[in-house]
Amino acid sequence: MDRAPEPHAGWTFVTNHARVLAAIAADHSTRVRDIAVRCQLTERAVQKIITDLEDGGYLTHTREGRSNLYRVRPDTLLRHPADTPATVADLLALLALHDAARSTTATADVHNEY
Repeated sequence: MDRAPEPHAGWTFVTNHARVLAAIAADHSTRVRDIAVRCQLTERAVQKIITDLEDGGYLTHTREGRSNLYRVRPDTLLRHPADTPATVADLLALLALHDAARSTTATADVHNEY
C-alpha cells in the first residue's frame, strides 16, 4: 500500500481536535495556515478547534508580535470518562509513536526502492 488513503466522509479514529493538538505540540509557534495544511482542514475549522481546546483548558496562547505562541497543558485529563485517567501527554505520546513508526516505514520504503 504505497498510496495515500482517499478522502472520505464519515467518522475517523483520530479526531480533528487530536490532530490539531498534536500539530501544535510538535511546533508551539506554528501558524493556523500550517496546521490547516498538515491536518487537511480549513483555517476556519482550525481556529474553531483551537478555541475549543483553549475553552476546555487543554491549550493556551500568548501573542508574540504578529504570531501566537501556544502552550499545551500536558497534565490535563482527556474529556471522555472512559479515557480516565489518560492525560493529554498520554495521547500525544501515542500519536508520536504512530508518527515515528510511519516515518520509519516511509524511510524503509524509500531505501527499498533503490
